[in-house]
Amino acid sequence: MSVAEESVTDRESKSPRYIRLKSSVRLHRLMRWYYTYAKLMPRMGKKIAWITSGGPVEPLYAAGIIPVYPENHGALCGAARQGPKLSERAEAMGFSRDVCSYARCDIACAVEGIGPIGGLPRPDLLVCCNNICGTVTKWYEVLARHFNVPLVVIDTPFLHDGELREHVRRYVRPQFDELIVAIENVTRKSFSERRLGHRLELSLECIQAWRRILGYCEHRPSPISCFDAFGHMFPIVTLRGTRWATRYYRHLEAEIAERVERGFGAVPQERIRLLWDNIPIWYEISRLFKQLAEHGACLVADTYTNAWTMDQFDKERSLDSLAEAYTSIFLNVGVRQRYAQTAALAKRFKVDGVVMHSNRSCKPYSFGQLDIQRWIRQELGLPCLLIEADMTDSRSYSREQVRARLDAFLETLEPAA
Repeated sequence: MSVAEESVTDRESKSPRYIRLKSSVRLHRLMRWYYTYAKLMPRMGKKIAWITSGGPVEPLYAAGIIPVYPENHGALCGAARQGPKLSERAEAMGFSRDVCSYARCDIACAVEGIGPIGGLPRPDLLVCCNNICGTVTKWYEVLARHFNVPLVVIDTPFLHDGELREHVRRYVRPQFDELIVAIENVTRKSFSERRLGHRLELSLECIQAWRRILGYCEHRPSPISCFDAFGHMFPIVTLRGTRWATRYYRHLEAEIAERVERGFGAVPQERIRLLWDNIPIWYEISRLFKQLAEHGACLVADTYTNAWTMDQFDKERSLDSLAEAYTSIFLNVGVRQRYAQTAALAKRFKVDGVVMHSNRSCKPYSFGQLDIQRWIRQELGLPCLLIEADMTDSRSYSREQVRARLDAFLETLEPAA
């Protein structure tokens, strides 16, 4: 069945259904390959580093170290609906339920060797960058004690007004030199800045492709929704700086461009365009898509996937540009700057309303949402709904309550007949 035929079939359906991108098959193969590769390559002498999602991955790839992301693994646990079970295992070890569910899931998997893919390969190095939250520092300290491996912590001062001042640069930049020393100690090889420059070029190419892919949602109807982006962000996070990621996004972009040419909409008879704030509710994605689609609503923009669209990389000043880029990411700036970025997305994608996920597990992302919600209403004149959940642990989620509130919100946005 062609894309056009799928669209017609879907429009005639009383219950709109999600039309999966054909590239999803390629994505699943890539994910399986990545985790298999990471588990098998240590037998060939390759080193493994666990790194936070906001950490500088390019130096690891440049040194031939395979990076693995516990947060990405946490999202996988959530999508597999194993969040409650794994969280309970961590709580039985003494970790509070108030701790991030990504951390709880990951610690349980690390200690007991369980999870949807049987746990992650043992790390030789841990790289933690606290530009996303403070929890990761303590989380990685737990992992460092458990595995008895070196831990590098890159401390990025919070940019309250969004400005990267010179004293901040002077503080952060030497920490990247310390990262290089740690990498050399693990690999027992001299670090190559030439290879780093190559990785930065690939990373920038990947980021630019990802930005173009997200930009297709400007079309009416939008050829994809953010639910697609949530799944297809895997390469931009885990494989940024590799040819595998850039090749994958070339295929994905071509498929989305074909959808635009054929007039295909991710949501049949799209009438409402929405912006999403915060990490997805991983175990509820399919149900939320269906509920929105029943109202003709499509998520066309979100703050989460746009967090990986930084473009400051420069191979001529490689470590300097890395320090600047990773210090300035979305969660490391003040609330007013986060609002400005959210407002820019709302205007660019011409949204009719905003849905904010008050995420029990991600307090840095959720703090300030009430202020942002107020500014969205006052300065943009857009309705805004705040729903409460947890990205991985479904015990902190009331499906019926969220469904009722979301239905009521969408009914207020329905265009007049």
